[in-house]
Amino acid sequence: MSEKRYPTPHIKASPDDFAKTVLMPGDPLRSKFVAETYLDNPVLVNNVRGIQGYTGTYKGVRVSVMASGMGVPSMGIYSYELFNIFDVDNIIRIGSAGSYQEEIKVRDIVLGMGACTNSNYAAQYKLPGTFAPIASYKILRAAVEACEKAGARYHVGNLLTSDTFYSDDSSETESWRKLGCMAVEMEAAGLYMNAARAGKNALAICTISDHILTGELTTPEERQTSFGEMIEIALETALTL
Repeated sequence: MSEKRYPTPHIKASPDDFAKTVLMPGDPLRSKFVAETYLDNPVLVNNVRGIQGYTGTYKGVRVSVMASGMGVPSMGIYSYELFNIFDVDNIIRIGSAGSYQEEIKVRDIVLGMGACTNSNYAAQYKLPGTFAPIASYKILRAAVEACEKAGARYHVGNLLTSDTFYSDDSSETESWRKLGCMAVEMEAAGLYMNAARAGKNALAICTISDHILTGELTTPEERQTSFGEMIEIALETALTL
């Protein structure tokens, strides 16, 4: 583990600037939207490279929200630093995903119990086998309870964290789909591995923004601002941590 030297090249802040629980959308503009829409008295605590991070309160509880950027390498940097240098205990990814299953519809919520991946991120740990990245049960359980309370349409299971948005392998979708992967996104596995290594907690909560099988999709503007149900579930989950 790195020494706790801050600010880092990526986060110009101190540990006191962050709450113990951080919500992490990929998009910096979604981070700004969450802070300004849902948090009381949000304060901008990081804006290095435009990766906006805010801390405020939700129902009286201190919560932070900061973007992760796109892909495992970007999530890997920001979640590593938050866990290991800024003393954050819990990270809840709030993002979008593409459905692999007919019964999982656009705007449904998926909770990543596990995150399969085609990323080579785990190679750094020099394991004598294959690591299975999984969510922290206490956050997953709290998120399920929040979904039930909200009456949300949700699914729990495996996500695929992919390094390739535009894949040259046309059979990739079917290969993961037939093994039950709910949806594809690009960050959860890296987040889960960093949480495991740091002894911290993580969960990916995603809204289905597009359907790989049917071609149905949402616009970038809708993805930025209309996923309120997911955001509220993540915030309600944060209250329990």
